[in-house]
Amino acid sequence: MHGMSHTSLPSRIVWYFRARSPRYLAGLIAVALCLVVLCLPSAYSVEMPGPTQNVLGSSSGKQVIAVSNARVYHGKGKLLLTTVNASGLPGYPVTNAEVLWALFDPHAIVMPREVVVPTGQTAEEYESESAKEMKDSQSAAVKAAKNMLRKRGVDVSGVKVRMHVDDIGGPSAGMMYTLGLIDKLTPQDETGGKTIAGTGTIDAKGKVGEIGGIRLKMIGAKRDGATWFLAPKGNCDEVVGHVPAGMRDVAVSTIDEAYDAVVAIGKGKGASLPHCTAARSVKGTE
Repeated sequence: MHGMSHTSLPSRIVWYFRARSPRYLAGLIAVALCLVVLCLPSAYSVEMPGPTQNVLGSSSGKQVIAVSNARVYHGKGKLLLTTVNASGLPGYPVTNAEVLWALFDPHAIVMPREVVVPTGQTAEEYESESAKEMKDSQSAAVKAAKNMLRKRGVDVSGVKVRMHVDDIGGPSAGMMYTLGLIDKLTPQDETGGKTIAGTGTIDAKGKVGEIGGIRLKMIGAKRDGATWFLAPKGNCDEVVGHVPAGMRDVAVSTIDEAYDAVVAIGKGKGASLPHCTAARSVKGTE
């Protein structure tokens, strides 16, 4: 029989590294450190187009806008609220590797976390604030819708409204909630079967306010079939030059303007509606 030599695994590992040059070992260590760093939590946040939700439809088996003590009308079109998927926020960690990948994604935005949320904010505080903003937004939407309907001669006394959407927070869906409630309480099929998306805060007086992430929201709306997008006038500088191909933007500043735009689109008369335009710089003296 031939003699056989048995070397333990640790000994073979030691021999392997002893046989390599210092430069090789330094490079190996550098690669290992880079891999470790890439797996660590990042100090940046990543935003991408999020899901949309038809406010005239349902979510998890429940009506997004549930109305009682009133006749409810159903149209054939869709009114889409739009969202942004954000990671790197309290309770939603993101690794350095994911941030690096997002830097090469044209549909992602990378920002320092402190630009998005206050330094030191906990996951519980973030969730609580986001939920409160959503609740306040829904309450303002109901008031704005009822006020507009009263002005247009619709009896809304005794009408009760509950709103339900899964995993969406913040105030930016206010305008679309308002439009959805008005649509449900009026016999006219405002959308005319079309898919209309939008975003914007709302206050009880019907003023539409600007929001964040509108470019990503337009991408998400186009992805989900919208051909029209209602944008707050306060966001127009961000909209100009970034409207996805095949989509038409409409600038609005009040719920009356937004509702009239939806009606015009539904009737096929949206061509004359105002586009977003960039604010012109005005030279002045101090």
